[in-house]
Amino acid sequence: MRLKGCLYPCIVPSEEGEVHGKVIMGLTDEELRNLDAVESNEFERVTVGVVREDNSEKMPVKTYIWINKNDPDLDGEWDFEEWKRLHKKKFIETFKEIMEWKKDPQGKGRDTFSHALREDQVNAQSS
Repeated sequence: MRLKGCLYPCIVPSEEGEVHGKVIMGLTDEELRNLDAVESNEFERVTVGVVREDNSEKMPVKTYIWINKNDPDLDGEWDFEEWKRLHKKKFIETFKEIMEWKKDPQGKGRDTFSHALREDQVNAQSS
């Protein structure tokens, strides 16, 4: 799902229970900590079952789900092509900045990092 004002999408639990996406394998503990650092308290990392499209293999994976499935900021289906066109460059730049903050947080926490990935914060930083 799209989130109003955010550079990233979210997965919302649903009755259908189907999300199309990519499975990234072989992440290190440090890489997982980096992902945890940018996911706000509005996300929860959970284990879900997936079925691979290439060979129908079922496997457990960890993903981040949006806790508040009734959030008024949910803004319809997310479109990867639209995201690449509109947000990919700024998302990557901001994510790199977050990784630098993580090295020397100076009192900044997880919520500070996740707020940096909001469009309004990115636009304010660019001004």
